[in-house]
Amino acid sequence: MASITNLENFDSDQHFTPPSIFEKLNLTFDLDVAAYHSQNHVPAKAIYCKCCHNGLEESWSGLVWMNPPYSKPTPWVEKFLVHANGLALLPITRGRWWDSIWQSEGLIIPSAYNFKFERPDGVKRDITFRTMLFAIGQTATTALQQSGLGRVR
Repeated sequence: MASITNLENFDSDQHFTPPSIFEKLNLTFDLDVAAYHSQNHVPAKAIYCKCCHNGLEESWSGLVWMNPPYSKPTPWVEKFLVHANGLALLPITRGRWWDSIWQSEGLIIPSAYNFKFERPDGVKRDITFRTMLFAIGQTATTALQQSGLGRVR
C-alpha cells in the first residue's frame, strides 16, 4: 500500500477495504465516491478523494464503490440508494438508515467475523462492529452473488 506522508493526521474513519475483496468481486468501478486518498486498492476509473472532493456534493455516475465514513453514514447511504448502481461496505448498525437498506431491492452479505480493514499505515485491524457488503443494480448484484464471499440475502 502506498504510504501517506503524515500518518498522525489520519482519523478513525480511515479504514480501507482489503484488496482481497476486490479480487473476489472481479469488477472495475467507474467511481469510488468516498476515497480518503488517491492511492488505494479500489479498482476504479475515477475517485472522489477527501482531500479534493466532497463525494456527497459531486454527481455520481456509473458503477460506484462506497466505503463511507462510518461516523456519519446516513447521507452517504441515502445518496447511494438513490443512485442505485454499485457496491458499498457498510457497518451493521441500529442506525435509522438500516431499514432503508433492508427494505431495498439490493443484496447483502455480512462480512466474516475476522474481517480486517487496512489502516493508512498498512496495519490490518478489525473494528468494534460487523460490516456488510451491499449491492444494488444488476452488475453489482451479479458480482456479489458470484464472489464466493458468503451467503447472499
